[in-house]
Amino acid sequence: MNEQITEKGAFQYFLDVFKKYAVFQGRAGRKEFWFFALFNFIIVLCLEILDWAIFKNTIIPFAVIYDLAAFIPGLAVSFRRLHDIGKSGWWILINLIPIIGFILYIVYLATDGMPEDNMYGANPKNEKE
Repeated sequence: MNEQITEKGAFQYFLDVFKKYAVFQGRAGRKEFWFFALFNFIIVLCLEILDWAIFKNTIIPFAVIYDLAAFIPGLAVSFRRLHDIGKSGWWILINLIPIIGFILYIVYLATDGMPEDNMYGANPKNEKE
């Protein structure tokens, strides 16, 4: 049999984050985090436009409902992303430092993960899909 290795599609990374709804352990690669962030942004933008079109800027129920549903998976994938670079997930609190904290947080999220296994698990690039 000819076994073919296929790369995940971008939207599959987004769906995988929801499959790991509240999993704060382990590691998440850059693709998993940034594709989740991209599709999350697109969905929220579309829902806010829909809310504005239907409710004329008075209430935004669709976007708020989605935001509530995506909050825990977004937090979990952020923790796993920080684990990938060898940092505790609690480094997310660096965002509380105005401007500098957010910039440093984005740098951490964009940094390539540790190539070797670390205390949070195996390198997600080496795992079979």
